[in-house]
Amino acid sequence: MTRTQEIRPDINDGIDRKVLGQLRARFLKVNSGRLARAMQALSTRQQLVLKLLPLLLHVNHPLLPGYVSGTAPAGLCGFEPSDELLAEATRLTRSFIYKPRRGNPPLPIHGLFLMGSLGTVAQAEQSDMDLWVCHAPNLDSKALHELRKKCDLLEAWAATQGAEAHFFLVDPARFTIGDREDAQLTSDDCGTTQHYLLLDEFYRTAIWLGGRTPLWWLVPVYEEANYAAYTHALLSKRFIRAEEVLDLGHLARIPPGEFIGAGMWQLFKGIESPYKSVLKLLLTEVYASEHPRVECLSLRYKQAVFANHLDLDELDPYIVVYRRLEEYLTSRGELERLELIRRCLYLKVNKKLSSPPRNRAKSWQRLLFERLTGEWHWSQRELAMLDSRSQWKVRQVSAERRALVNELTYSYRFLSQFARSEQTGSQLNSRDLGVLGRRLYAAFERKAGKIEFINPGIAPDLAEDTLTLVHSASAEAGGETQWALYNGSLNGQEWPDFAPLKRARELIELLAWCHRNGVIDSSTRLSLHPGSSDLSEFELSNLLSSLQQTLPLPMPPVAEEALLHGAEPAEVLLLINVGLDPLKAHSQLNVHMTTGRTDSLGYSGVRENLVVTLDQVSLNSWNELLVSRYDGPNALLDCLRDYINGLSADGRHPRLQVRCFCRNRAAAIAQRVEELFRDVLVSLGSHRHSRYLLQVQQHYHVLELQPGQVSHSALADLPALIEHLGEEQADYSPLQVDRFALEGEDLALILPLGRPQCIQVFYRLDGQQAELSVLDEHNALWRQRLPYRDEQSLLTPLQRFLQSVLYRRNALLPLDNPLPAAALEVLYYEVLPAPPHRARHLERRTPPQAPVSHPFYDVQAIVEPADQAHVHVTLYCNHREFSELEYGADLFAAVARHILAQRRTSERYPCYITDLDLSRILGDGQAETIHYLRYKSELEAALNNALQNA
Repeated sequence: MTRTQEIRPDINDGIDRKVLGQLRARFLKVNSGRLARAMQALSTRQQLVLKLLPLLLHVNHPLLPGYVSGTAPAGLCGFEPSDELLAEATRLTRSFIYKPRRGNPPLPIHGLFLMGSLGTVAQAEQSDMDLWVCHAPNLDSKALHELRKKCDLLEAWAATQGAEAHFFLVDPARFTIGDREDAQLTSDDCGTTQHYLLLDEFYRTAIWLGGRTPLWWLVPVYEEANYAAYTHALLSKRFIRAEEVLDLGHLARIPPGEFIGAGMWQLFKGIESPYKSVLKLLLTEVYASEHPRVECLSLRYKQAVFANHLDLDELDPYIVVYRRLEEYLTSRGELERLELIRRCLYLKVNKKLSSPPRNRAKSWQRLLFERLTGEWHWSQRELAMLDSRSQWKVRQVSAERRALVNELTYSYRFLSQFARSEQTGSQLNSRDLGVLGRRLYAAFERKAGKIEFINPGIAPDLAEDTLTLVHSASAEAGGETQWALYNGSLNGQEWPDFAPLKRARELIELLAWCHRNGVIDSSTRLSLHPGSSDLSEFELSNLLSSLQQTLPLPMPPVAEEALLHGAEPAEVLLLINVGLDPLKAHSQLNVHMTTGRTDSLGYSGVRENLVVTLDQVSLNSWNELLVSRYDGPNALLDCLRDYINGLSADGRHPRLQVRCFCRNRAAAIAQRVEELFRDVLVSLGSHRHSRYLLQVQQHYHVLELQPGQVSHSALADLPALIEHLGEEQADYSPLQVDRFALEGEDLALILPLGRPQCIQVFYRLDGQQAELSVLDEHNALWRQRLPYRDEQSLLTPLQRFLQSVLYRRNALLPLDNPLPAAALEVLYYEVLPAPPHRARHLERRTPPQAPVSHPFYDVQAIVEPADQAHVHVTLYCNHREFSELEYGADLFAAVARHILAQRRTSERYPCYITDLDLSRILGDGQAETIHYLRYKSELEAALNNALQNA
């Protein structure tokens, strides 16, 4: 490497034009070296593209690529094509004759620069060409439109030559103030606010192809902060001519917001392709850590040229970045991060040093990396491992993922802290950081039930040719069973000697992990050792197919809109009885059951529940894959509850699929569960607070369907259900009865009839007895069994009681109440036919009409609160008062004696409460009718018991 004395021009002492010429020559020497390196790695046709582009922008010729019109902007400042270049153009079009411009007309294109990895150690066959076309600031909109069209045509022509080119129009005058025509100035640019960081990258990586050279080249680093005055002096004192230079601005100060923006962009890309982003992320961290005195790499590059340190290897853009990161991490003692950076750089360059070169001669990139890896003391084994990345499988990818995720997570925390410390957390930055944090969380955060994605752009394919799936008892977990996945095809004697790739308590968790990470694909051969499970190869194959169909890969990217809201389920796959036969005992005995009762939740005469376990696989709107297992007596209800509670607040439902592949009645089981979920969803959408009644075996379950707060009550038998349905409701709550619940019971007919603002009375005659049922205005159930003589004596007392309750409640309400209690309608139905036949239908009945002459015996009760949850009761029999103050514990006995004394005969038929005041207990008249009926039942029971004993 040749060295001369460092050039340190001083504007105050006067600047020698010869010195400025030397400086420009040094930059051009580095430039020509980089351009030669770029050409070496290109095909002949790609080289032709790069050679011809300056000429094609310099001229307008109808038969040359890029021709738009004779008036389209053309002409590259200071450009004169060589004879060799003109000969190449003639080969394209024989009629082309170059006509030099006469005089010194102003030319519209001031400079042409090549950006990207061409000419660097990371140049690859697929590297694209990002070209900056710097044009005169005075081009009007028509000229700009034609220039844009010309560039588009050149891109299309380059593509025919095997070159991917992207042209970006740059007005230097607008660019220096941060106003950019192309929002995206490189194909790898974030496209928003990183003006100075983009300029930094331009100055240290761009290859000049023609036109004016950057004015920035001629400004010493120590004058960067004085850039405007220094360049003004250079131009005004005619040290340089304005038509020879291009001014894109300086790098004296980089606003801190740019580090946040650049870091967020690289983190966003790093979630999918971490190797490509980690180097730039760490460089952003280095810059931010130096703020406000940032020594950006372009200034180091310029200083090296001024010092005549022109070694192309050490000035290579990627090596310059690496050396800066190495310096930073070594000073902090972060050697693990340094090793990761080295791997990222090595994999980016993609020169496989463990294999001999394709040709005998080694490329300059290979020689450079042999020196670097020698510095790093990498062994041949380490090189071979990195070179085989395309064959990496689960073990290597998992280890590498940890390092990459740690780095991305660290970068996010650093950016967040930097934003806070520099007070650059504008509303936009805060929002974007929040969204980015959610992206990282969704992609990498571990949590219970979440399937970990282990391959964020680390290896191209994790699929294994052969795997062995084993179900066994876990010695470490006290006999708990587990599923494990092993490499290769292993028999029962072999697999215990190997370490599994992955273990899981449940099969679906393991299969979902395999599918999400592409470990199993359509060509993978699986050996199965089912152990104590009932899993068959048929079921295993169908489980995998269900996962593949429900969750096709690759998953689409998550839209930003989805991350602005909480995650909600998008796809749900329910898998019933995985690895389990619900009728195993019958299968083993080779018994085939024939039964008319085919409901999967109450199968056969003994009402067996065939839904034993459920595995829920859910993909949410953040692309998180979650697996939940439900087993035990309430498995189905727990699953249903969690499913509904997970729905979005706006009522949208995920796509639900239910599958079952067990040995017996699989299709019927899946259909039953799917119908149940859909019925409940319909019920949920019908009212903001509805209920759903389900029967599983002999047990009943009532689901309270309040969005986000679904709960269920398990009830052992019919009396427990009736008691539960008699609980008061805060408002009207419809009750949907499952299609198979309450088979043959009259409640199956009664319960679905609930109506708001309506009290409905149902009765069923059974010989000397009658069953009275009432659904009140909130759809609470009251039921009472009474002696039966005739319909008049059965219904009239209840009718009178309800009328008095409504009267009392109405009297306590304000007169402007829009729905007074008196507006409640009372309807009557008879349940038919009478026992012992099953209840089949209801018939509407008119309310009982008692003749005016018919004598009624009024029994009024007033109930008031007492100490310790007790109450005081006062009874009035035809307006005669019976008080606990007078009779104490004998109150009901005294009333019974009085009533019997009033009767013409000594027959002890029941006595009914005809009026009841609960105002001191229930308040201002808003109490539900069920409260009155409940007290009525208790008081009547006490009174009639006293009648029988009197």
